[in-house]
Amino acid sequence: MISFDLILRGGTIVTEEKLFRRDIAIADEKIVALETKISGTTQKEIDVTDLHIFPGVIDSHVHFNEPGRADWEGFETGSRALAAGGGTLFFDMPLNAHPPTIDARSFDEKLFVAQIHSLTDFAFWGGLVPGNLDQLEEISERGVIGFKAFMSDSGIEDFSRVEDSTLREGMKRIAKFKKIVAVHAESEAMTKKLAAERIAKKQISVRDYLASRPIAAELDAIRRALEISAETGCALHVVHVSSGAGIALILEAQTRGVNVSCETCPHYLALTEDDMENLGAIAKCAPPLRSTNEQKNLWKPFAAGEINTIGSDHSPSPPEMKTDSNFFKVWGGISSVQHTLPILISEAHVKREIALPLISKLISSNVASRFSLPKNKGRIAVGCDADFALVNLQEQFEVRTEDLFYRHKQTPYAGRKLRGRIVRTILRGQTIFLDGKIVAKPSGRLVKPAS
Repeated sequence: MISFDLILRGGTIVTEEKLFRRDIAIADEKIVALETKISGTTQKEIDVTDLHIFPGVIDSHVHFNEPGRADWEGFETGSRALAAGGGTLFFDMPLNAHPPTIDARSFDEKLFVAQIHSLTDFAFWGGLVPGNLDQLEEISERGVIGFKAFMSDSGIEDFSRVEDSTLREGMKRIAKFKKIVAVHAESEAMTKKLAAERIAKKQISVRDYLASRPIAAELDAIRRALEISAETGCALHVVHVSSGAGIALILEAQTRGVNVSCETCPHYLALTEDDMENLGAIAKCAPPLRSTNEQKNLWKPFAAGEINTIGSDHSPSPPEMKTDSNFFKVWGGISSVQHTLPILISEAHVKREIALPLISKLISSNVASRFSLPKNKGRIAVGCDADFALVNLQEQFEVRTEDLFYRHKQTPYAGRKLRGRIVRTILRGQTIFLDGKIVAKPSGRLVKPAS
């Protein structure tokens, strides 16, 4: 008789294509059977009849800030929050670590810390900055997912923005490694000029900050990045696109054969500039939140399946960095990694009747495909890692600060009621989060792109 480590009985499985009810058998960290009624012996059996089983969330855009700035977040608290939100794998950005991840040595330092502290699996972005062109190959060989570049000021002194000439040369080299470049696309010339004009007049409110980072600045940078991608043949991923017009530029480039994809974030879908004005610094981000009408323009390509991935852009900071009366000076970053899936369920599925398979695609299979992950990640299929988010789709809950796993218990979603409570998160067959509690020790592994 066949023996399994675990059988999940009767859950509704949410793949990128459809919903269906099956038992799932797990052995040696893998899915080994998907059948209507699995027979055999098992060490443990769980009745999940009332739950929806999503593939584990793969968050391709987080800032966990370690090593060097663990007082901002760190792998321990960040990965615990990810797990509480149904996440099993994150891609950490290079800039907020100190030193930033811009050469082999800094990659090795980050890897050492993550292997000790991360509850979930992890991958790393390398950095593309002025002065590290000759280090790009060694970072690529270490196994980075891709390279992140800022076309505007990053806010971090040792992670400088790139001029177009540096971006072009970097993308030429990275294309040879068959890796992808992710860009923060805002025009530094536009935003710097507009901000300086307001600051000179002591116009330093939320609305002044919003006016200093218009959609036009995003579009200008996206256009330039697309031109360089087309010229160099380097794959491009535009992160945190905040506007429907930005998505339209990317879609048009795709029709011309440019190898480009795009991401948006839960906060652009769930919050508006009015929320930023009401909530203040806790809702500050860049690009900033947009108007209600602009948000509607972003939901259209979302519903049409024209957005490729969703990343939380979780970018926390100590509370004191959110308190300056000059809104231009407060840290721009939203703490959100714990609630990506419930926000999408609430805003997309419940509120707008968007099918669950599209959500599954955006948070898992599309991410795995775009970033060339090994075939065992991002899908619910025989042979894949047993990475799951088990969700009670009917249950409504309130986001409470006392339930946050972040180092600093702050989020713009506090007090908001969401649908889709994460009941259990399973990483490679092991339950790591259950009913509001972390129930496992760190066991995260580095995930590299498939060769």
